[in-house]
Amino acid sequence: MLEQIQQYSLMLLRNLNIETKRYFFNEVDFDNKLIGIIGDRGIGKTTFLLQYLKALDLPLEQKLYVSAEFLLMGSVELFELAGEFEKIGGKILIIDEIHQIPHFERHLKMIYDMFELQVIFSGSNAIKLEHAKADLSRRALMYRFGGLSFREFLELKIGEKFETFSLTEIVDNHTQIASELSSKFKPFAFWKEYLEYGYYPFYFETQKESFLIRVNETISTTIEHDLSYIFNIEPKFAIKLKQLVVLICSSKPYELNISKLATKIGINRNTLYQYIYYLERGKIFNILHHKSKGDNIFSKPAKIYLANTNLNYAYCSNIEIGTIREGFFINQLQNYFALHKNNHFLDEQILASKEGDFLIDSKYTFEIGGKNKSFKQIKDIENSFVVADDIEVGFGNKIPLWLFGFLY
Repeated sequence: MLEQIQQYSLMLLRNLNIETKRYFFNEVDFDNKLIGIIGDRGIGKTTFLLQYLKALDLPLEQKLYVSAEFLLMGSVELFELAGEFEKIGGKILIIDEIHQIPHFERHLKMIYDMFELQVIFSGSNAIKLEHAKADLSRRALMYRFGGLSFREFLELKIGEKFETFSLTEIVDNHTQIASELSSKFKPFAFWKEYLEYGYYPFYFETQKESFLIRVNETISTTIEHDLSYIFNIEPKFAIKLKQLVVLICSSKPYELNISKLATKIGINRNTLYQYIYYLERGKIFNILHHKSKGDNIFSKPAKIYLANTNLNYAYCSNIEIGTIREGFFINQLQNYFALHKNNHFLDEQILASKEGDFLIDSKYTFEIGGKNKSFKQIKDIENSFVVADDIEVGFGNKIPLWLFGFLY
């Protein structure tokens, strides 16, 4: 079995010809013995892992990539495979989509404690991997990554490198930053393309006509495979989760009517709350509350968005520009906070606001709109800002929306 996996690994490494590297490479501490990468399907985890493995200055026989899907086809367990690999001088083992392996956390603990191997593992099922994080405490260093930011998309489109900026830097120095950036490119020459197609790296590998089909396939796999497995959802109810995605897509985030949604899908309110929770955990929904909800999944959300704007274009028959603007803003901030706050208290860092649209990091109030959006609603609030679409450069407390695509 090990020999077959080695051949498979070598074939993948030889055929890898993608040179552009995601922001992951600048964030991971590769000196750690056990590293976990959590990320949605389609964001480029496999490419990242193979790029790292290929670049390592080690003989090919000392590094091994294995897909959990391939491993499940054989009779060898993960711990046994790791032991065989170390016996022949193996140094680094990469396991992709590990959440599919039963009791993988138990295997990782034993590998960590008994072998000198460095192990990097990834998974799309954030629920299982986040549960494993508690079991692997003191051993694994865990990271959560998102799809392409607007900054990364631009780098791929025009072949130039751009630096990232913290939330504080954007709030304090947005006029200077936007002026310098917009002298190098025209943001709105690429803006709509990003919103519609640019979040998933596979856009650059496929035709526009087939991109939205692939997005649908990615979401279907998440619902039918990942969520159905972890929550024991029967196939006939998985269809209702897909119906809910379409209904949320056609609703305005602030006009959420739980009773009407439940009636349309043919379920009761508590089941609807459970479905919303499942889709949030599967990173298909972004859900905001007015205050931290703790572990109560039956509290009514203040707003629900699809997780990224590409999903809106894939699932919505009518595109609401206000929803797209807010969805972009929340998506970029969530990925930023997941990176810099290590996933802690995300539900407290991004809240719906009764005065503006969003309260961020318990400090900043943001109102999202077009270029003519006024400060009327937030004029008396400290640290409040209008985030405006359709402007290249802002002034004072009016910040260009596109600039928040440079957070990561």
